[in-house]
Amino acid sequence: MGDVTVRTGERLENGVPHPVTETTGKGLLRRLRAPRRPRLWFEILLIALSYWTYSLVRNAVPEQRTAALRNADWIWRVEQQLGIAVEETVNHAVNSVTWLVVGMNYYYATLHFVVTLGVLVWLYRSHPGRYAATRLVLFATTGVALVGYYLYPLAPPRLMTGGHFIDTVMVHETWGSMASGDLKNMSNQYAAMPSMHIGWSVWCGLTIFALASVPWVRVLGLVYPALTLVVIVATANHFWLDAVGGLACLAFGYGVAVAWYGSLPYALPRVVPCAGRRRVWLPGRA
Repeated sequence: MGDVTVRTGERLENGVPHPVTETTGKGLLRRLRAPRRPRLWFEILLIALSYWTYSLVRNAVPEQRTAALRNADWIWRVEQQLGIAVEETVNHAVNSVTWLVVGMNYYYATLHFVVTLGVLVWLYRSHPGRYAATRLVLFATTGVALVGYYLYPLAPPRLMTGGHFIDTVMVHETWGSMASGDLKNMSNQYAAMPSMHIGWSVWCGLTIFALASVPWVRVLGLVYPALTLVVIVATANHFWLDAVGGLACLAFGYGVAVAWYGSLPYALPRVVPCAGRRRVWLPGRA
């Protein structure tokens, strides 16, 4: 066959494929929303920066003691009217068993961070395609919680005036809370609503239950947030309704992820190709 010359304006009509770079706004948005493999250096930097920002903002919120105590009294009255104000009973019952309450103090202080980071690492290694979306849920949950801390200062039960709650960390001299003992000056005392111990633990639990393949591990995923709820109440760090606030923040986080990715994080592909420059080729005619 002889050489065929194709004019530029005739490329599409003659069925010659040519690369089209997605430079439009819609194409850019589509690429940003597409699942991709996470980059380790970026994730470490992002998590460190996010936690630093979270701590800075949370602790910079004005400690409005009067408002925080007034809100605590209101929460307590509401729970009494609802018939769920059993935090004091749970607090005293657990405090009577030294080994149990000391264990809960350390649980409260450590697992909140250890388990959450562990789940993030597991997602990064085993479910890279779902990592970014699931991480977005966590970050959005935490972000809206900061707004709650600012708008609604709330004293934990152990700081209520005239109350009979026991600060288990102080009584048993254990390091169990950034808001008790020698560490109390390093953290905002009145950021109890919403409870991120619940927000983060339920995020961990749902993620493990949805993605783990081993049955007993999935069961642990459900047990973890339930046990966390008992711990935050038994140590007098939160009311039941603080947990409801944490769940509301988590629902917001999932809503953000679904709005951005178009589906729940767990429904996305487990593995995606390595990130690279994408081109869309218009197919030629047969």
